[in-house]
Amino acid sequence: MLARLRLDPFLMILLAVLAAATLLPVRGGAAIVADHVTDVAIALLFFLHGAKLSRAAILAGIGAWKLHLLVLSATYALFPLLGLAIVAALGGAVDPLVAMGVLYLAILPSTVQSSIAFTAISGGNVPAAICSASLSNILGILLTPLLAAWLIGGHAAGGGFFLQAVTSIATQLLLPFILGHLARPWIGGWIDRHRQLVTRVDRGVILLVVYTAFSAAVVAGLWTRLSLADLATIGAICAVLLAAVLLLTSLATRLSGLPRPDAIVLVFCGSKKSLASGVPMAGALFPAAQVGVVILPLMLFHQLQLIVCSVIAARLARQNDATEEPDHVRRTA
Repeated sequence: MLARLRLDPFLMILLAVLAAATLLPVRGGAAIVADHVTDVAIALLFFLHGAKLSRAAILAGIGAWKLHLLVLSATYALFPLLGLAIVAALGGAVDPLVAMGVLYLAILPSTVQSSIAFTAISGGNVPAAICSASLSNILGILLTPLLAAWLIGGHAAGGGFFLQAVTSIATQLLLPFILGHLARPWIGGWIDRHRQLVTRVDRGVILLVVYTAFSAAVVAGLWTRLSLADLATIGAICAVLLAAVLLLTSLATRLSGLPRPDAIVLVFCGSKKSLASGVPMAGALFPAAQVGVVILPLMLFHQLQLIVCSVIAARLARQNDATEEPDHVRRTA
């Protein structure tokens, strides 16, 4: 039934974690221990991300430089501009932390797994998708905190940005990522053979970060601060943002004259935002009491992008099947 409704089962688990954080938030000394455990888990997550990164796959798709520039432009220029425009248009109509969350969503790297999967289903250039998505995430470890300091830093409470934030990202995310990639010659084979286990660790860390973040937010009065109308507004913002990016990236594929396989990569890699990178980064960038609210737009956008892009991928796959049918089959049909 979940498959027919196009709902991600992981979203259901996330909702259960939110309910647990609402009803049983971690407090006091337990919260301090949970924060330390979360920091270690995040470092492990980015170590595994580095170890998963295949240089061979990147080299296979790196020649499509025009495509990669377009994907990076969509991720780190188009998205932030649209985010700024939406926040400016809303004025003071939304909670300041929600506005920060929209801007934070806009400056995150693209996804890796889902971008590659949708590209493969649609008949796109898979090596180029691997290269674009990986490059987006590598650069995001540096670009996201720098863009956050520039676009959000002046409005963030608690000193969560600037030198402290960049130092936190470097030690908690970038260093483990580099160490993991350097260790790939020794552990890469094991990682490749146990990708499902790595994915479970990936998602487990996200759930842990979400639980600790929302626990802190609940203790700080999250649900007295936001109403159902606020959640509906966040959903509408995410829908407008996704629609605008899909429309503009599709237009860019026509104006740039990209071949169909590369055009598919631009649409999917250029329209995604990574929950796997975004949630841990938020924990490093924002004060604990703010993280729960800040990542709400990202969580809603994540599910929305999966639903919409799965529909687009299915339509493109049907078009490919129709194109590849022999003439006598089409005449018989």
